[in-house]
Amino acid sequence: MAVVRGFQRLYLVAFLLLVIAIVIPVIVRVALLSHQPAIEIARPDGRRRMITLSQMKRLPSLTCTGTYQNQFGNWRDEGVYTGVRLTDLFGTGAEYELIRVVATDGYTIEVERRRVEDPGYPMILAYAYNGVEVPSWEMGFRIAVLPEDGNVGNEEYGVPSAGSFWVKNVGQIVLIEVP
Repeated sequence: MAVVRGFQRLYLVAFLLLVIAIVIPVIVRVALLSHQPAIEIARPDGRRRMITLSQMKRLPSLTCTGTYQNQFGNWRDEGVYTGVRLTDLFGTGAEYELIRVVATDGYTIEVERRRVEDPGYPMILAYAYNGVEVPSWEMGFRIAVLPEDGNVGNEEYGVPSAGSFWVKNVGQIVLIEVP
């Protein structure tokens, strides 16, 4: 009888150690990820996923000098931007007709797929500006449009304000299918 109880205790201790070995790493990982800067990608089917800065940095990046023209014709925020192409964030085969970019302050813009995927005007989610990364970069994750010459003028981009596409403090990107 004493031998059986000894085995029961041994099994109980082994089970508890196994649970601890599995649960603690999961808790640590969740805690670490929850404190990282991240954005949410929402898909048309309702699935949502958080993408952290460290996950973004594992994707191919684009670094380029960029600036844009605002609605008054002024050139703004010239600097070196580093980030991930939006198409790389969404993954190959992503189904959408336009995206809605939502900033943490409520600013929202919808962008057609043709602009998102325009090879002449690559659209990225920048996570660094002049070498300063999020969260130290106070503008947070930012949409940047980076043609080869770095300049996005109103007339050449065919809009009243190219700056309206350069959303700062991006919190969510929603992929939308139009019926």
